[in-house]
Amino acid sequence: MTGSGASWLTAHLATVAGTLLLVPFLARILRDRRPPASTLAWLLSVALVPYLGVPLYLVLGPRKRGARRRKVALYPADARSPAAPPTDQPLVARMLSADGIPSPEAGNTIELLATGEAAFARLMEALEAARTSIHISTFILGDDATGTAILELLTRKAAAGVEVRLLLDGLFALRASGRRLRALRDAGGKVVRFAPMIHLPFRGSDNLRNHRKMVLVDGESAIVGGMNLAEEYMGPSRLAGRWRDIALVVRGPAVQRIAEIALADWDFAAGQAASPARPVARASGAERTGDATIQVVPSGPDSVDDTLYEALLAACYAASRRIWVATPYFVPDDALTRALRSAARRGVDVRVIVPKRSNHLLADLAGGTYLRQIQAAGGRIATYPEMLHAKAIVVDGELGIVGSANFDMRSLFLDYEIALFLYSAPEVARLAQWFDDVVASCGDLGRAGRARSLGEDIGRLFAPLV
Repeated sequence: MTGSGASWLTAHLATVAGTLLLVPFLARILRDRRPPASTLAWLLSVALVPYLGVPLYLVLGPRKRGARRRKVALYPADARSPAAPPTDQPLVARMLSADGIPSPEAGNTIELLATGEAAFARLMEALEAARTSIHISTFILGDDATGTAILELLTRKAAAGVEVRLLLDGLFALRASGRRLRALRDAGGKVVRFAPMIHLPFRGSDNLRNHRKMVLVDGESAIVGGMNLAEEYMGPSRLAGRWRDIALVVRGPAVQRIAEIALADWDFAAGQAASPARPVARASGAERTGDATIQVVPSGPDSVDDTLYEALLAACYAASRRIWVATPYFVPDDALTRALRSAARRGVDVRVIVPKRSNHLLADLAGGTYLRQIQAAGGRIATYPEMLHAKAIVVDGELGIVGSANFDMRSLFLDYEIALFLYSAPEVARLAQWFDDVVASCGDLGRAGRARSLGEDIGRLFAPLV
């Protein structure tokens, strides 16, 4: 064979081999069930510019873990009951139950923490009173006065024989004090990073972060919400510029559900075999303590479906009187935007509360056009004068939601999140009063000048990445 013939054959075989290697990536992209435009963009980038598209997809692309790499099948699709959910449940609860989420449970008590000072005091009180176990999952643990106080207390409790587990997301783990984390380990506490940023190839995705914030004490009480453990979120005394946020203290049967999620996260991050049957909450943690009805809803790459997103869509279309949303970053997709616009046009009181300026300019720009669409449809956009970090929703007088998820595509489609769905009227009314208090300090969304409009139009292109 001549030299030119051999070169042709080599090039041909290389093309065939490259095409065959691309097939698994293209198939995986199609299985991700993204919006059509996003799917097409990934397909084109991988097929036409593979040397750029393939590495980017490995880092940023996958949004669901395969069955073998899912953390633990807490609510697996193949275990769902074929029976219809109870008809006496609210519509959203029935939909979630049909998706495999455990039904709402009554008998809980809820304490709403509306300030960083109240949250810090309640957290330290709970940790100080711990007798057997403490489990903390957080996105950020600050190397500041707040983080120091928490780590010192955890170290003291670990030295006293309390089982202490601290789960930090790998993205911001370096923000925590390495010296104090070592002291906690030396005292007997356990510290694990969720999805470290440095890992072996094909052994994780840097784009899928654990955004859940959960504190469990003795299996009897839990704190869930949007607050990280740093001074911009909470502290012993008032701090100028502290972000406004919200969290819930829960006691009762719902604590066991929260504990199951916390344990699944811990087992996955620690590389342990998934063991959902291993108890985390003490038996007393399942006792009825009040009248609040709660459904604990996890969402993320380990869930078969986009549970939280689908529940929000259903709630928006079912609303008849009001939909109030508080979020630091409002970057929904077109379907959620249409649902809110449709609600506003049919006379539902639609309010979206966002900070006048958040800590992420790109998120503000990416969400600007969505906010203006809702405002044009008759909804009200209320802008909080300082940073608002709360994630809360009220629908009519029947549903309240508080959790870790922002009203954006990252939280709804990529990150590990947790939300508490409240179905009892007193708790929904209490959350609605919190909204009223926040709105009293808000202004309205101003008109966008030419430069701002251009920035928002460009920012919208990056919405799926924000």
